[in-house]
Amino acid sequence: MLPTTLSFSHNLIWRGLHPPTADPGKALLYFVETQRIDDLLGNVTAKIAVDGAWVGANQGDSFIFVSVEPGAHQLCARWQSSLASRQQVSLNNLTAEPGKAYYFLIRITGNGRKSCWFDLMKLDSDEAQLLIERSPYSVSRAKK
Repeated sequence: MLPTTLSFSHNLIWRGLHPPTADPGKALLYFVETQRIDDLLGNVTAKIAVDGAWVGANQGDSFIFVSVEPGAHQLCARWQSSLASRQQVSLNNLTAEPGKAYYFLIRITGNGRKSCWFDLMKLDSDEAQLLIERSPYSVSRAKK
């Protein structure tokens, strides 16, 4: 069970970040957030967990990446909000192989005043590269 009270603060880096290569014997997971919501003030923060541990967060149209050991992994994205109705969760999974990169889209759409959809889904590498090239890198830190 993931703690629900952990929240993140953010900085965005627009330039100078070169996509990493996987550490020897590990795989890379990229999480790209896209947000298309009418009538919502501000950007949605999506917390990301791998195997039950929070690893970071995206805010607005941005991306993060994390390095993982090979093998099966459970993934979770959760909308960070003080409003209970906005604390949506989406799950996915993968079996990672050493030296490979995997891409996931956190897609947030809808009408901010009525209904929103929050999805964590696998993304093909071509579309992922396009989204990553036009998005800032999200540097997140857990708030104390």
